[in-house]
Amino acid sequence: MSLSGHQSARSTTYEWLTPRWILDKLGKFDLDPCSPIVRPWPTATMHYTINDDGLAQPWWGRVWLNPPFGREASAWLHKMADHQNGIALIPARTETAMFYRSVWGRNCGVLFIRTRPHFCTPLGDEAAFSSGAPICLVAYSDYDREILKASGLGAVVAEI
Repeated sequence: MSLSGHQSARSTTYEWLTPRWILDKLGKFDLDPCSPIVRPWPTATMHYTINDDGLAQPWWGRVWLNPPFGREASAWLHKMADHQNGIALIPARTETAMFYRSVWGRNCGVLFIRTRPHFCTPLGDEAAFSSGAPICLVAYSDYDREILKASGLGAVVAEI
């Protein structure tokens, strides 16, 4: 599975990119540790791809994290919670062990996106179907919480 995997019953690929309209609302990031090899737009100043094993690399600065959806997402989100600087895009499955371990009590705010976004292919084309699950953005610093509040992407719950 590639690093930006998002699963859907109608999907024939695991590599799905964050839509540009979401990233444009969040400002500049220093590092994307889960970047696809081929990407139509940058998500950060520096990108780790599957070839770099971003989970094993040191993280620095403000991080954009769109981990692979599935079992491996938990390890990525746990590292983000320890890093405490940046924003993560994850399924809004608030009852999961991953949410309890790395979101509840470890973040500065969670934004629940108003719609189910259509992720994009490595060529930048939008998928014909939505993500298949509700999506949230998790802020791991006060600065990032304020970015989420100003983004207009949805409702922010702070300090949960």
